[in-house]
Amino acid sequence: MGENWVKSFKNMAKSIKNNIDVSVITVAYNSENEMPQWAESVVASCKKYSCEMIVTDNSPTRKCEAVIKKLQKKYPNLLYKYNDANLGFSRGNNVGIKMSSGSYVLFLNPDMVVEKGTIDGMIDFLKSHPEAGSATPAVFLDDGTLDDSCHRGFPTPWRALCHFSGLSRFFPKSKIFAGYNLTYLDFSKTHEIDALAGSFLLLKRELGESLKWWDEDYFFYGEDIDFCYRIIQKGLKIYYVPEFKALHHKGISSGIKKVSKNQSKATRDVRLWATNHRFRAMEIFYNKHYKKKYPFLLTGLVLIAIKVKKQIAIRTI
Repeated sequence: MGENWVKSFKNMAKSIKNNIDVSVITVAYNSENEMPQWAESVVASCKKYSCEMIVTDNSPTRKCEAVIKKLQKKYPNLLYKYNDANLGFSRGNNVGIKMSSGSYVLFLNPDMVVEKGTIDGMIDFLKSHPEAGSATPAVFLDDGTLDDSCHRGFPTPWRALCHFSGLSRFFPKSKIFAGYNLTYLDFSKTHEIDALAGSFLLLKRELGESLKWWDEDYFFYGEDIDFCYRIIQKGLKIYYVPEFKALHHKGISSGIKKVSKNQSKATRDVRLWATNHRFRAMEIFYNKHYKKKYPFLLTGLVLIAIKVKKQIAIRTI
């Protein structure tokens, strides 16, 4: 009798927990200034569906924790986990997954502000498009331009060459030369893309579980392209949906993005650290997904080019 009661109680608790429609997960890193606006925008953007917010904190100090405790009084659906070390983006998100229970999961950077109705609308979109593995709204930067990381083609050697050589900027409407960011497509209409940004990545829980979530070989950068690559390998599609919008205060923590370089308080050591991880991610992605597809000589040239590009980037820091 006692064992049956315990089992019944556990099943009831599990049923209540799984009543959450969407878990919104963020990895914080010195994000105490961004968290209030992040939480407010999530709540305003998710009215139709039940939502839980989860913050997994990689910060070296506990300043963010103090802010979260204040926010939890206003938002009881806000969960928090302080990590004793900087686990990186992939592993930090995977920590958040273990705390989550939503049928849908949205990975949303702390420097993102979503417009009202965006989360509701994007969930509606996935529900009405069963072929979609994930989708992104139009993500804009502080200067009003589209964040090109939310609208990408996979970085094949040819596409990367066209992008880094500047050919794609000279021929932005060319399918041959502008495949890195797919700028030849109509940004005012919904369409398929290869990859979106990890700053806004929405998917069903069962899909994430089948992919075993984020690949922890990536520490910072590249993990979102890898995630999208694996989604498409499943035979699913990824969509860009400009009907819905978000704002990205991009690069505040790393300090290596031009659009926010003057706003960032990142030290030179942090910028070097971020730059090294950025180019390391390129090597990891290539070795995982392209190394066996291309001739040995081309692979050698690509890996040399990545190292040269990294050295050039370091000199500008």
